[in-house]
Amino acid sequence: MSGGGGQTDPAKVGVYICHCGGNISDHVDVRKVEDLAGSLPAVAVARRNSFMCSDPGQEMIVKDIAEGRVNRVVVASCAPALHETTFRGALARAGLNPYLYEHANIREQVSWVHHGPGATGKAARLVAAAVAKAALLEPLEPIRVEATAHATVVGAGPAGLKAALDLARRGIQVVLVEQSPFLGGNLARLDRLFPTGEKASEMVEDLARRALSHELIQVFTCAGIAAAGGYVGNFSLTVVRRPPQTQRDLELLAKARSSGLPPGFIPFAGYLPLEPPSAQEQIDLRTGAVILATGFEHYQPHAGQYGYGQLPQVVTLPELIQIMAGQEPGGPLTVNGRPVKSLALIHCVGSREIPGLHEPPGGRPLNEYCSRVCCTATLQAALEIKERFPETLIYDLHRDIRAYGRGHEDYYLEASRRGVLFLRFAAENPPQIRAQAGGHGEGLVIEMADTLLGGEELELETDLVVLAVGMRPGPAAGLAEMLKLSRGADGFLLEVHPKLRPVEPAVVGVYLAGACQAPMDVGEACAAASAATVKAGGLLSRGYVELAPFVARVDAQACTGCGACVEACLREGALELARPPAVAKALVNPALCLGCGACAAVCEPGAIAVAGWTLPQYEAMVRAMIAGEAGGEQA
Repeated sequence: MSGGGGQTDPAKVGVYICHCGGNISDHVDVRKVEDLAGSLPAVAVARRNSFMCSDPGQEMIVKDIAEGRVNRVVVASCAPALHETTFRGALARAGLNPYLYEHANIREQVSWVHHGPGATGKAARLVAAAVAKAALLEPLEPIRVEATAHATVVGAGPAGLKAALDLARRGIQVVLVEQSPFLGGNLARLDRLFPTGEKASEMVEDLARRALSHELIQVFTCAGIAAAGGYVGNFSLTVVRRPPQTQRDLELLAKARSSGLPPGFIPFAGYLPLEPPSAQEQIDLRTGAVILATGFEHYQPHAGQYGYGQLPQVVTLPELIQIMAGQEPGGPLTVNGRPVKSLALIHCVGSREIPGLHEPPGGRPLNEYCSRVCCTATLQAALEIKERFPETLIYDLHRDIRAYGRGHEDYYLEASRRGVLFLRFAAENPPQIRAQAGGHGEGLVIEMADTLLGGEELELETDLVVLAVGMRPGPAAGLAEMLKLSRGADGFLLEVHPKLRPVEPAVVGVYLAGACQAPMDVGEACAAASAATVKAGGLLSRGYVELAPFVARVDAQACTGCGACVEACLREGALELARPPAVAKALVNPALCLGCGACAAVCEPGAIAVAGWTLPQYEAMVRAMIAGEAGGEQA
């Protein structure tokens, strides 16, 4: 990588302004901004293009650098998170240090929020500030950190098993950590998968057997991460294994032992690889990357919600799936010893909750999101009932149906053809369920207003009500806190960008796989797992990681060792006081530094600064913006 355009070179700044296909140019006079930029000191070239991120736009920059016209670059376009890497790559291809680049966001900060003549003036001032900073930029080099060729995958559902196998296939050692005694996660609690009809048990058994037999994969069940530290390429994890804790795990293990089943697949539990530990044990790991595949939990209806927990004829969809798996086709579907001649499926239970309409007990946060997979899962269940118990009358009660995946709409069409009756209710007027006269031993009555019939009030007599429950975030809150990961308002783990960095949280070296970051079906979860392993594998296979150089730097001569920077630091371990024989000095760990500048703000002697964001650069930007304001630049 070239370090061209060094500190001693006179600054020749190239300014490149993007129309963004009208996103910017519809509200900003880009020609005027181009003219104003061209008149700024140190600007050698000012150009514009409909799409600067396109190949022609990038080649414009590359050509100007290669011909010696510019040695600093400013791009005025959309948010830097979208294409900063793109433009740095263009500089590198032209032989210029990629950090001699500054970005001006004139879309999100201007054209999307300002209309009228003021938009052009603000865009011009942002460009002027970027030029002032660019003129003072110095070549920087990425920080290289050694990386251990070892990965830890947390969670052994389909995403975790797939991630472990993909990494091991690349020759990377893997530790797979699962909190329960079983492998397979929620996939093991299903019967068949849509849209293929594949048996869930066969998929779990195949993934589990391959993972357990692979020489590079080590599996710890009944285990969790108790402590986490370090940084990309060199994480330190403490894994603690404990005897089974939950009542469900204890009951399933007891059942497996009493039946004399060998280690293997246990229906609606998962794959039991080995006997759980009888005492607590601790394993300390050094690992280069962490993949979180902690999955999801089914929403548990609160007592009385649609009669759940009060009326035995009300069950959840996962409960119905398990009930049906144990029954032979031909006769009537039987639940709690009673034949079911008719049933109602109710969508969106624990999903798409609306503030003011849904007030769950105990102050639980509302699940305002759509769980995505429930509609198709409900339609699949309806079709299976029609196939195995064809005389059953089925009502499908929904606010609307979101069968979003390829082939999913066919489930709806086929259910209609087979006589499933679809009724629609309003969110503010959900169905009311009560027992028929005669007590709990009889059927149920559902009262609802069908909006498909113009609000017609209906009373449906049925033997069973099935609640299509949504998905909630899995048990990742503790891990998120340990690893300093962000979670969205919905509680799921948050990626940096859903399109550009879909499996990466803000912490480098940690990756997300599957439903820990959003509701997903099995296919989507496994695809996300493969994406995470591509990222992790590419990072670990080189033996080192290159990190952005925007970290704190200490001038040892000016540092007085007061420790104010260490107290202000937001990341534990990023700053410490080294104590040589003479005076203590601040010492930065660049692999942990966030580049936030909190240390620089409290350093009275000015001995610490963030590379690429120095105080003189800030001052130059402010002066440029003030000059633009005083000049009254308007369209």
